[in-house]
Amino acid sequence: MSSSPARADRRPWPVPTARGPLDATIALPGSKSLTARALLLAAVAGGPTTLVGVLRSRDTDLMLAALTALGARFEEVGGDPTRLRARPSPLPLHVSAGPDGAGRIETGLAGTVMRFVPALAALADAPVVLDGDEAARHRPMAPLLDALASLGAEVACLGEPGLLPVRVGPGDGALLRRADPARPGRPRRVSIDASGSSQFLSALLLVGSLLPDGLAVVATGRVPSAPHVAMTVAALRERGIIVEEPVEPDESTAPTAGAAEDGRRAWTVHPGRPAGGTVVIEPDLSNAGPFLAAALVAGGEVRVPRWPAPTAQGGDAWRELLPRLGGVVELRPEPDDSRTLVVHGPGAAGLRGIDADLSAVGELAPTVAALAALAGARGRTSRLTGIAHLRGHETDRLAALATGIRLLGGDAEETADGLVIRPAPLHGAALRSYADHRMATFAAIVGLGVDGVTLDDVGCTSKTLPGFPALWAAMLGQGGGSR
Repeated sequence: MSSSPARADRRPWPVPTARGPLDATIALPGSKSLTARALLLAAVAGGPTTLVGVLRSRDTDLMLAALTALGARFEEVGGDPTRLRARPSPLPLHVSAGPDGAGRIETGLAGTVMRFVPALAALADAPVVLDGDEAARHRPMAPLLDALASLGAEVACLGEPGLLPVRVGPGDGALLRRADPARPGRPRRVSIDASGSSQFLSALLLVGSLLPDGLAVVATGRVPSAPHVAMTVAALRERGIIVEEPVEPDESTAPTAGAAEDGRRAWTVHPGRPAGGTVVIEPDLSNAGPFLAAALVAGGEVRVPRWPAPTAQGGDAWRELLPRLGGVVELRPEPDDSRTLVVHGPGAAGLRGIDADLSAVGELAPTVAALAALAGARGRTSRLTGIAHLRGHETDRLAALATGIRLLGGDAEETADGLVIRPAPLHGAALRSYADHRMATFAAIVGLGVDGVTLDDVGCTSKTLPGFPALWAAMLGQGGGSR
């Protein structure tokens, strides 16, 4: 298995500095999170699926390769890589096994591949060995692996316990048999600690309908990034799967319908193959963040067309967060009934500090931290909470953010579940991406307002946003430009 992806050009990237107000329209590719869910559901659907607006990135290509290794087939429609026709695999999913009786799946550093695919492997006709980049071997997997083992899957860690590489297979095929032949229709049940990543929970929900009687999942502990779970539930329902989801219990009353008796959150996924048909994928609202943030730093206006409303994407929270940081946000209707998100910025001098619980939208934290660091250079303090789970992402994002801000001359302190960013002037610095696309865009935002910032590997943005440097340069070129 590979370590870090090879890049043709690993020279430091001189981060452009904004020299005037922006006037830019940014057309974003499809959502990474929605693409991953759409691909997986298409791979196990009851019929062919046409996917429109697919994000083509390293993560997507890894997911396509993993699903192909499990028997699904994908082809481009009309030579357009963002339009795919999917032919699903029958159950059990078919694995092309090697001499050791197992298939091989490369996860790279994609959380969706390393967390979603093992649950599918438990429904295959042979085991698979999953491994990925070196950094992926430090991302937690134990809660998901424990849950799969409790359901009857074969699970064996080939290195450190609870981490990649791991071998996952169907065991004796328990998951594709009725849980209780004497009581047909009674779903299998499993509990999972999803406090480290909502992906653990989504992985189980996504395969739950493939079990003969469905699956009931109880989540213990606080579930971070709740919009991503809502996105999973919405994706299942859009494809005809019935999902009963919880109602948050009021601690002052008896447990409510949809909640477990002890107050824990519980979901029940009813059996059935997801429907095929045509699925249109929304633009990636999380990836909109750096471009929208640029308007706040440089001043001027940035527009993102085709903004979906309503949406299950956590990135919709930019409409609430950016005004608190000093921006003006407008959701503008267009003649074709679409909407454009328009952000007007005050320039770096007008940035405000923020006290924000980001537990539901942790993927937005690096962008918020970049704006908070620039606000700190103007004497404002910020506190970001609810993001302890970021320590288990592509890198330990809390440590990486605190380190990066301090390298810039700022004052940042890790807390148990977040960051405190205090007033301090900033200066140029050589920043690291840690092969993490969000850390790369953190550097890009800070560099708009601070001369002399460089980044070791801007190419890692290809994980979710291929061509990011060109998009960034185009944004600056449409307005005041850059150095």
